[in-house]
Formats: sequence, C-alpha cells, structure tokens
Amino acid sequence: MSSITATAGAMPAGAGPSAAGVTEKASLTTWIAILAGMIGAFMAILNIQITNASLLDIEGGIGTGVDNGAWISTSYLIGEIVVIPLTSYFSRVFSFRAYMIGSTFFFAIFSMACAFASNLGEMIAMRGLQGFAGGVLIPMAFTMVATRLPKAQQPTGLAMFALAVTFAPAIGPTIGGYLTENYGWQTIFFINTAPSAVMIVALYLTLERAPMKFSLLKEGDWFGILTMAVGLSALQTLLEEGNKDDWFQSPFIVKLAVVAVVFLTAFIWIELKIEKPLVDLRLLRNRNFGIGTLANVLVGFALFGSVYILPQYLGQVQGYNAEQIGAVLAWTGLPQLLLIPLVPLMMRYFDVRYIGFVGIGLFAVSCFMNTQMSLDYSGDQFFLPNIVRAVGQAMVITPLTAIATLGIAPKDAANASGLFNMLRNLGGAVGTAALGTIITKREQFHSNIIGQAVTTSREEVRQRIAQMTDYFMAHGMSDHAAAQQQAVIALGKTVKRQALVMGFSDTFAVIGVMLAIAAVLLLFAKKGKPGGSAAAH
Repeated sequence: MSSITATAGAMPAGAGPSAAGVTEKASLTTWIAILAGMIGAFMAILNIQITNASLLDIEGGIGTGVDNGAWISTSYLIGEIVVIPLTSYFSRVFSFRAYMIGSTFFFAIFSMACAFASNLGEMIAMRGLQGFAGGVLIPMAFTMVATRLPKAQQPTGLAMFALAVTFAPAIGPTIGGYLTENYGWQTIFFINTAPSAVMIVALYLTLERAPMKFSLLKEGDWFGILTMAVGLSALQTLLEEGNKDDWFQSPFIVKLAVVAVVFLTAFIWIELKIEKPLVDLRLLRNRNFGIGTLANVLVGFALFGSVYILPQYLGQVQGYNAEQIGAVLAWTGLPQLLLIPLVPLMMRYFDVRYIGFVGIGLFAVSCFMNTQMSLDYSGDQFFLPNIVRAVGQAMVITPLTAIATLGIAPKDAANASGLFNMLRNLGGAVGTAALGTIITKREQFHSNIIGQAVTTSREEVRQRIAQMTDYFMAHGMSDHAAAQQQAVIALGKTVKRQALVMGFSDTFAVIGVMLAIAAVLLLFAKKGKPGGSAAAH
C-alpha cells in the first residue's frame, strides 16, 4: 500500500497544497496551518481534564453534589467521542477549511458559555456542545499531518500531535487548579478564547478555499450516525452512573446496557455492510492499524485513567486543594516539552516498535511504583514516579501513531484518524469508569480485611482506643463513655482511610498491567522504516 504522503487528489478538500506530495519539504504556510491545528488539538484534549482538579469548586458554584459533578467532565467527553468519527464526513460536506474554522469558533463560544452556567443542566448542555465542537479539532490535526506533510517530515508532525495528546491531559489539572484557586473556577472556561482567535486567523490565511458539497448529505450514513450517537451516549452514561447505582442492580443501568448493546451492534453491522460507511471498520483488518489501535485504546485507558485517579487520591486522602493537585501533576507534563521534540530524531535510528515498547514500559513502571502507598504517600513521593511517567509518555504517542498508520493509503487517512482518536478517548472513558469502580470495590475489600484484624480482643487495639479516649477527654470532653465512643469512631475513620489508600494502590497496579499488555502488543506489528512514517511493506 502507499505511504501516508500528501497527494493532491487524495487529501480532503482544502487540507493542503497540491505540491505537498512532490516537494521534500513543506512550506512555511503549511507549517503555520499545522501548528494552528495542533493548538486546536491541544486545547480540545486539555478541556477533557482541565476541570478535574476544580470539580469541588465548580460543584459548589452551580449547586450540585459530588455524585453528579463528574458529569461536568463526562458530558464533554461524550460530545467528543460522538463527533470524532463524523469529522471526515462533515469535512467533505462543509469543506475542510470551513468546518475547522467554524468548529474552532463554536468551541470558544460554548466554552465561555460554561462560565455562565447556573445549574448542572446548563453546565452539562454547554460542556456537551463544547465537546462536540472541540472534538473535531483532534482528528483534523492528525489528518493535516498525514495529508499535508511529506513522508520525511511526518515524524516531526506526529511529535507535535503527541505533545498535544499527552502533555494536554497532564497539564490540564495544573492550569485548572491554578486558575481556580487564584481567579475563580469560571476563568478556566475563558482559557480557550485567545488561542481559538489565533487559530481562526491562521487557518483562514493558510488553508485553501474549497466548495461545500451539500449533495453529499444525501449520501450520508444517517442510520450509522444515529446508532453510533445513541449507542456511545448510552455506553458512556452507563459507565459514568454504573458505580454510583451499583451497576446491574439498578434497572436504569440495565436499560442503558440494553440500549448500548443493541445500537452499537446495529452500528457495527451497518458499517460493515454499506458501501460508504461513516466509520470504516474494515481498516482494522490492516495488521498494524489493528494492533496500533488496540494498543492506543489501552494507552487511552491509562492516560485518562491516571489523570483521573491521582487528583482523586490527593484530594480525598491527602486533602490537597486544586492548586496543590495541579502542582503535583505538573511533573507528568513539563518534562515532555523537552523530550517529545527529540523523538523524531530517535525514530531515524531506532525501530519505532522498540521506542514505543520502552515508552509504554516506562509508563507502566511509573504506575507500579505507586502500588505500595501509605497514609504518608503524598506530593513529594509522587515526584519520581511522575518523572518516570513523563519520560515514558514522551515516547508513546508518536511511535504508536507511526505504527498504526503503516500502510494506510492517503484516501483512508481521515477515516483512520477518526477511528484511532475516537477509540483512544473511548478507552479513556472506560478507564475512568472502571478505575472508579475498582477504587470503591477494593476499598470495601481492604476495609473488611483490616476490620477483621482491628477488634477489641487485641491488646494493641484496646490500648489505642484508651489513648484516643484520654486525648478527647484532655481536649474538652468530660463524659468518658462519649470520649470512648469518639475514639472508636476515629479509629474506624483511620481504617477506612487506610483501606482507601490501598484501593488507590490497586488501581495503579491495574493501569500498569494494561500498559504492559499494550507494550507487548507493539512487538507483533510490522517493522517500519526509520523515520516512522507509514511506509509500504
């Protein structure tokens, strides 16, 4: 098959200059367009995680509880997951240039609208629309690299894309936490305004005009669009609400599961049968794309899952505020700024499979380093694991993308991009929900085990209760029985807190195992040429 090099006839309308496939180097105009696209991808991914460290503040601001606050992140993610596969089709209908500029504009508008939300319903609606507009920017940035850059320069473009994919979720809570603590939670929704304005100007000046093709609306895979949107929305809602509602003990969760299974099964059947599918699932038969996409799902599970549970741990167990949480997470992101630009150089001399294997392996090691946490395990103790994770993540996305695109023809680049990016985000959604459930279940497990050992039949337990009783009586309680009862309650809280720490430790172990599987998978891919582009073999 052909490599992913830009050719005039194969690229989406308006996606790049006709000379891109002939010249050895892309023009300055092309690089400006690609840089603008990367800003969009960065901002779109950043907004998945930017609210994580600030959820408590936002929940208080709009008057909702902790159980419902997760929808602030989830509604955005649902919008992204649904729109990403639609991007290739709509970019042909409305033209690549108009669709990308329009999406950037509405992304900024809906983002600012979130700051004015006064209740949970308004926030969910605005975040969902923001995700629907912003999700477009992720696959379009990927497609620009695949169709505008010559093969020799694609590793550089992929490194820029990798920076957006891995640095954005790592730095999101840091930015969100700082803005929330110093300027109020509303400010995090204005952060997209200036970059969006720069993007619109740059894209307007550098992307070629192309006619809109409204006739394609008649050829649209509308049954595919409907079944995918309903199925994915039901699945994501099930994942979000399942743990809170005790999963399949709830009739609501059972109904969601039935809807998700029926509609997603229908979606897969439709996509495999029709001539012009919305999502070309047949691309997964390509060995490298199939392996790369599966590894990408597992990386998404780990990438989004780890950024979800670490703020949860620091907030729930250590009592960190939003800014302190962001400061800890910063060390998973900042080193990547220095390391990711070096990856294209490495890809010239080393097999991309081995670079990806080492990168994912280091990411896994960083998770296993957090499997023996204690009540004293806080910000300082996360420094070394976060540095190891940053080094590993820097070597993940660029090689992984290069492996997946090996042998994908230019005409399939947009479809491949949509499928690749959607499944990574879906992996992240599954990871976030699964890890939340694991924390709950493992906390219950460890609490039962510890509780069986902490009984008044043991001398050390009686001594501890006596010491705590004396403490409470020395600090204002005159009733011995009440002080003793308070001591028992305090001991129970200590047990629960220790069980919670152990539950979080177990989740890091699960993430580590997922990453280990992803690393091994890469070794079964075909070998690519030095440079990491999709070369034919």
